[in-house]
Amino acid sequence: MASWAALSPSIVEYFEGEDSYRCGYCKNESGSRSNGMWAHSMTVQDYQDLIDRGWRRSGKYVYKPVMNQTCCPQYTIRCRPLQFQPSKSHKKVLKKMLKFLAKGEISKGNCEDEPMEPTMEDTVAGDFALINKLDIQCDLKTLSDDLKESFESEEKKKGKSPKKEEPKELIQSQHIEEKLGSGEPSHPLKVHTAPKPGKGADLSKPPCRKAKEIRKERKRLKLMQQNPAGELEGFQAQGEPPSLFPRKANKSNQPKSLEDLIFESLPENASHKLEVRLVPVSFEDPEFKSSFSQSFSLYVKYQMAIHQDPPDECGKTEFTRFLCSSPLEAENPPHGPDCGYGSFHQQYWLDGRIIAVGVIDILPYCVSSVYLYYDPDYSFLSLGVYSALREIGFTRQLHQKTSQLSYYYMGFYIHSCPKMKYKGQYRPSDLLCPETYVWVPIEQCLSSLENSKYCRFNQDPEAVDEGRSKEPDRLQVFHKKAIMPYGVYKKQQRDPSEEAAVLQYAGLVGQACSERMLLLRN
Repeated sequence: MASWAALSPSIVEYFEGEDSYRCGYCKNESGSRSNGMWAHSMTVQDYQDLIDRGWRRSGKYVYKPVMNQTCCPQYTIRCRPLQFQPSKSHKKVLKKMLKFLAKGEISKGNCEDEPMEPTMEDTVAGDFALINKLDIQCDLKTLSDDLKESFESEEKKKGKSPKKEEPKELIQSQHIEEKLGSGEPSHPLKVHTAPKPGKGADLSKPPCRKAKEIRKERKRLKLMQQNPAGELEGFQAQGEPPSLFPRKANKSNQPKSLEDLIFESLPENASHKLEVRLVPVSFEDPEFKSSFSQSFSLYVKYQMAIHQDPPDECGKTEFTRFLCSSPLEAENPPHGPDCGYGSFHQQYWLDGRIIAVGVIDILPYCVSSVYLYYDPDYSFLSLGVYSALREIGFTRQLHQKTSQLSYYYMGFYIHSCPKMKYKGQYRPSDLLCPETYVWVPIEQCLSSLENSKYCRFNQDPEAVDEGRSKEPDRLQVFHKKAIMPYGVYKKQQRDPSEEAAVLQYAGLVGQACSERMLLLRN
């Protein structure tokens, strides 16, 4: 895991122009349009800033829909967990799970289940061809050597000895070498050492007492855990936590919190045991490595049963590329969450075996849902809804230590696709304006979306994108063993199309990211 003080920059390779491919939502053969880039590595802050500009990752491919041209506009949606209250249907799903765990009851009827994303090829249908092309084009060892030589060259110009002082640039080059060495999907994955995973809630070990007594005791303990300022202590790992928003003593008739519903006490002789484990996406992590085979088998079963994928389209290579290979470098700052930042698998273990896996990114300001796959035999548990509620609760848990981490990103909201409108049911939530990149409450957006697929949500006609590229010459380029501002780089180029591609990239990623990330140019 990278230290907070010695982070090396993100390294991306932008693909000029716009890709057109079959839409996974309306099935238009060439109606889906997006811009994309390959992230050899990426810091969590850069990715946070990118998703706040409408980008999203699929494996190491990072893409942004061309909102005013694509057939089904995809609006980034985020839920506000601190104000979230489960709806009646959400409570039914949580109670259904508790009844199954306690007594083995299997509810009949509508499952109300949807994963956080459709099939991966629905998300970015062009990924496979693009990645195959990249496998040929990207010589990561050469890039690594070039970057190291670039930093050493800079040191010599400054008259410093890198061997004596271990300068920041050389330390960064070592991190870049590691990151570039782990980026190529067609090679065995090499990922940074990640933190030890925290284990999930063991719902099978409550004391065997009458329900009424248990509720009274839990209420009393919650009140005792309040500090003088009236705030609760943070959650302990992912075990049974105190409620974030406990009912006050004189208002016992208030509705139960999300935590109350998730961590309801079970009898000692419960029929089933559910455990949720947070596992870093790293083949150097022993728990991730030991559970990989079972997790992969579950993925294949899910893709074939739920999405009717043929076996050759859900192999180990595809699984690793899209759900185990992440450009995000694990980071563990002193004031960040105990688990650190990066990519994780949240595994749901029922009676000793995995029945669902939620793929998530933990970023400076949010938990971002990437994908969910589950055992179709347990569809009756509405695992898509259940896992989303657990992830909202998990975000609230992380917020206890890291106050700025307070949002839950659910990917894209597609109003024109009935199957994807369910994300708007997790309230309160906001949609990202595709022109000014400000967040607007979803209630203010729905009437406009009824009239037009593409909408500018910001109602201020004078408002502009505050993070837009204003000084493209400050954009950082990596070219021929050297890192340089674009203002220097463009003087060496004669291809007129080069400038158009770089300026397009700068406009899409914004000024801040363009100055921090290294744009690889061949």
